Amino acid sequence: MYGNLAGILTEDSEGYHFKYNTDYLISKGAEPISLTLPLIEERYNEKILFPFFDGLIPEGWLLEIAQKNWKLNPRDRMEILLKTCHDCIGAVSIEEITEDGK
Repeated sequence: MYGNLAGILTEDSEGYHFKYNTDYLISKGAEPISLTLPLIEERYNEKILFPFFDGLIPEGWLLEIAQKNWKLNPRDRMEILLKTCHDCIGAVSIEEITEDGK
């Protein structure tokens, strides 16, 4: 959020999970990334990708171009989110965190 690590979104066999970063929560001026994801310490859990994050994914011809160029599975919303939302319009951007932490 505005270049700061606000939280971490993960996916596993049970669905999607989002948890705000503790440092972000206690920082001055912290604000929720979405009205549907208020600032709380507990982890959010959903069976499907949270509507806020799903709404960041491009649509129409732009999504088709991304799927063709990066050979993305149209059913894998997390993969599409990670590949297409590095530089979104607005305050939030999505960056992949790899096992080595980069």
